[in-house]
Amino acid sequence: MTFKTKESRLFLVLGCFFVANAILSEFIGVKLFSVEDTLGIKKFDINLLGVKNLSFVMSAGVLTWPIIFIMTDIINEYFGVKQVRFLSILTSILIAFAFLVVWGSMHLSAADFWVHQNINGEDLNMNNAFAGIFGQGMWIIVGSIIAFIVGQLADVLIFHRIKKITGERALWLRATGSTVVSQLIDSFVVIFIAFYLNPQYHYSWKMVAAIGLVNYTYKFIVAILMTPILYVVHLIIDSYLGKDLSKKLTEMAGRG
Repeated sequence: MTFKTKESRLFLVLGCFFVANAILSEFIGVKLFSVEDTLGIKKFDINLLGVKNLSFVMSAGVLTWPIIFIMTDIINEYFGVKQVRFLSILTSILIAFAFLVVWGSMHLSAADFWVHQNINGEDLNMNNAFAGIFGQGMWIIVGSIIAFIVGQLADVLIFHRIKKITGERALWLRATGSTVVSQLIDSFVVIFIAFYLNPQYHYSWKMVAAIGLVNYTYKFIVAILMTPILYVVHLIIDSYLGKDLSKKLTEMAGRG
């Protein structure tokens, strides 16, 4: 197979960005950061469902998730539901494979000279650091993969349901509408599996719901802010494809 046509090259580029950012999100997601501290503002200290002093502590994976959902909507728009489903399933398999490779690498015997290193004036055990960063718990991995699949499938279905009603109009409505619903699912599924079902933790359903709502609030705001970028990407792709080819692809995608 060759990628000589514009549409095949476009699908390759979009698919690569989709897969790469999804895998990146899983690995950088082990870092938790404070949104308020990053922005230099006071912590909100939210009290929700009886859970006190909640703030916007997010996984670093949120840096790449907006890109993933833009790619999802763009691929959905030009190539249809089947292609998004294919990429979502493929990505889930690749994420599982990546974690399997990492698990294998964690069990390799570390070289003596590499284990203890001085970084920024601090002595670190690199083997422990490697295990701490990459050795995410199985419950978190499973929850993350399930949340990804369920969220993606919900996204594509809602996207096309809205498109059937609005036609080619209101790109913002089908893109943002599908994203905010899929992010709602994603926010709660991963926390529920990783911290409620996981016997290592003792999170109550109120704790899960409160954390999920705070996380979703952040994702909802980001989804709204990303809408103009979606239009810019859409215009760039239309310019690359040309009016006739762009229209042909979107019509074919709309038929499933």
